[in-house]
Amino acid sequence: MEKFIISNGCALRVADSRKGEKTILLLHGYLESLDVWEDFAKLLSQEYRVVAMDLPGHGISQVMGPIHTMEFLADTVVGVLDELQIERATVVGHSMGGYVALETLRRHSDRVEKLVLLSSTPNTDSPEKLADRDREIALIEGGHKDLLAPTAAKQGFATDNLRRMKEEIVFLEEQALVAEPEGVVALLRGMKERKDSNELLRESTVPQLFILGKKDNYIPLAKAEEIVAGHPQATVAWLENSGHLGFFEEPEACAKAIADFVGEEK
Repeated sequence: MEKFIISNGCALRVADSRKGEKTILLLHGYLESLDVWEDFAKLLSQEYRVVAMDLPGHGISQVMGPIHTMEFLADTVVGVLDELQIERATVVGHSMGGYVALETLRRHSDRVEKLVLLSSTPNTDSPEKLADRDREIALIEGGHKDLLAPTAAKQGFATDNLRRMKEEIVFLEEQALVAEPEGVVALLRGMKERKDSNELLRESTVPQLFILGKKDNYIPLAKAEEIVAGHPQATVAWLENSGHLGFFEEPEACAKAIADFVGEEK
């Protein structure tokens, strides 16, 4: 069921399966919306209550200013849990959604039952990535957001999967095109300012799962292995034939990794 709610002063679109003793909250990535989870959520909702939301600035949720900090987004996430009367949830963050999940853990650890980083990283942006974000901001503010859509959609998939993911590429291009330019820029600025979360994860008692694609163009295998090596406290699931979008490329394996993790006793 989809509905609009107000959380942290922001009008949001939320999807909620409403059934299940344990809740999984899905947070989408950059240039996405809750619509990316439609088929994937069905794989999880057989056992668990599944909630997804349009993060402010994406989908058809409200844009709240020139910058959407991770702190603001984390507080908004918890506001959604409050509105839906959910005490605690396993928070699954894809890419940018992982940054929001990490900040939710930092600010509201009592609301996070377990944490899943799906093709995401606890690191801050490298100088090269910061420069890329500045270029994207300039492009969008110059009225050329449409130029981002084709590149971002294709880059998210492993090269081996491009042919069979043609429909998904078109879908993701459409997702990028409908996002409000002001919202995209606000999120880019927020991502630039996010904190490093490595120590947060190492010191946390909240169970953690990293799901990583071995053919990810954004988090190359060597970098992914470095992240894993730095976090022996975390469970790791590798998707052998996925890029950055494992929930599209290997949905069953990705869903099983999450479901098994959620079902494990602490």
